Amino acid sequence: MSDQILEDTGVLGEATIHEYPLQFLPLAEDVLSLELNTAFSDLYLWKDPSSIYASAKALMQLQQQHGLFPRITGKGDNAKRLADLLLRMRLELNAGGSEGGSPFELAPSQSIESLIIIDREIDFPTVLMTQLTYEGLLDEIFSIDSNHVEVDSTLLGNTPAAQPSSSTNAAAQSTKRKVQLDNADQLYSTLRDTNCAVVGPMLNKVARKLQSTYDSRTAAKTTSELREFVAKLPGYQAEQASLKLHTSLAEEVIKQTRSDIFSSLLEVQQNIAAGADPTTQHEMIEELIARDVPLEAVLRLLCIESTFSNGIRPRDLETFKRAIIQGYGHQHLLTLASLERMGLLIPRIGGGLVGAAAGPLGKTTNYNAVRKSLHLIVDEVNESEPDDVAYVFSGYAPLSVRLVQCILQKQYISSLTTKRGANTPVAAASTATQGWRPFEDVVRQIRGATFDEAQLGEEKAVRARQILNGSGTADSGKTVVVFFLGGVCRAEISALRFVAKQLKEEGKGRKLLICTTGILTGDRVVGSAVERRDFTI
Repeated sequence: MSDQILEDTGVLGEATIHEYPLQFLPLAEDVLSLELNTAFSDLYLWKDPSSIYASAKALMQLQQQHGLFPRITGKGDNAKRLADLLLRMRLELNAGGSEGGSPFELAPSQSIESLIIIDREIDFPTVLMTQLTYEGLLDEIFSIDSNHVEVDSTLLGNTPAAQPSSSTNAAAQSTKRKVQLDNADQLYSTLRDTNCAVVGPMLNKVARKLQSTYDSRTAAKTTSELREFVAKLPGYQAEQASLKLHTSLAEEVIKQTRSDIFSSLLEVQQNIAAGADPTTQHEMIEELIARDVPLEAVLRLLCIESTFSNGIRPRDLETFKRAIIQGYGHQHLLTLASLERMGLLIPRIGGGLVGAAAGPLGKTTNYNAVRKSLHLIVDEVNESEPDDVAYVFSGYAPLSVRLVQCILQKQYISSLTTKRGANTPVAAASTATQGWRPFEDVVRQIRGATFDEAQLGEEKAVRARQILNGSGTADSGKTVVVFFLGGVCRAEISALRFVAKQLKEEGKGRKLLICTTGILTGDRVVGSAVERRDFTI
């Protein structure tokens, strides 16, 4: 297309065309995203593998810059395809001597320890559930887009005087304000990964501290004390503006979370996640449909039941389908068909136990077994001073993060599952180099391919890198790249940051770099299947 345009304008012969490799975009110091908004629907609805290729290109660029991933471990069928494509690209680079390739770059990295690939398909429930971290709830309620969120100016308390306008739509748009949310805001970086239940007390503490700082101004008596206060004044003013912003946002979040509809949705989700008989939740779901809650909220509940239970009893599923079509419109026949095609809302096959494997090993997840073996449900959660990743969902530990812990925190997971404390006989050193061991039997209970590949590199390249880097870098200073194919939610990011903090406290010193095709919420997941067209004549 570009060649044709240049040729039509008569400048094709004078133009030199190069590819601009726009790959990962940094959303935070430890988060890189391809920002492929359609990756989820492409992979699971349309079965389009283009996002796998885009992911491979981006990861290959990391390898060319930092060296080969010494080990590639992962779970899921699409994750296996991505790993195979990475290995093939490496061979092509080696054989063809492509631009940017050199023997130095074919040596295993001295700064990256391993790559862990998680296919979103192996853990649909986590992204369907309501996130309970501050950042996760902001994304659920306001929808964060590239670290920006649009909120009503009245929410921030600085609405400009109303201006006459002939267009109601234009007037409505003028009340919106775009706010940046990133680590440049120190208060936000402190709040983002905390459970929503403790945000209020934290903001109150910051407000008291700031008030105390301003009160010290009256106590300043000497010129030097006043000069010191004035020098710090811009920082205090920025902190005050940030406090005002997040107090307003937190008030709106609390308002939403205290509504009876939110409480009902959360109760159903957590009961199903804990392994309760899902049929006991059907009356509540039917009531929510009758109350005309947003369609996405209803679909999330049904998809959570379906993915945790390997389907919904056919008779019940047909009842819900009729209620949705009658309540929300006949166009949602297509919505329900799309959700079934994605594997999110399916009838349960046979008369097996709810949550048990409903097919051959590796085709479905046996949540009855996995829930116990990986301790997905934590009954007592300390939300203010968390000691487990389950705090991000107030009692539910994301399966995806537990799998990462199976690789990086073998002793911790073993102590949870065996309840024998920290003395569980699992090797502590270099755990990431051992792949899935000793949790192979547990991982087999989860759908999708399981793989663990080592990349040794060429002997000459390895020697060249060792010479340039001396004796090498200690394992404790290396980075583990965790790549989510299909998307990741912000609660999972917070959970992985908690894992990184634990590794640091244990003296392992590993850093986690979280990479993904895009950021998801439950509404975005089911929304990718919702039919937006109205076929009413």
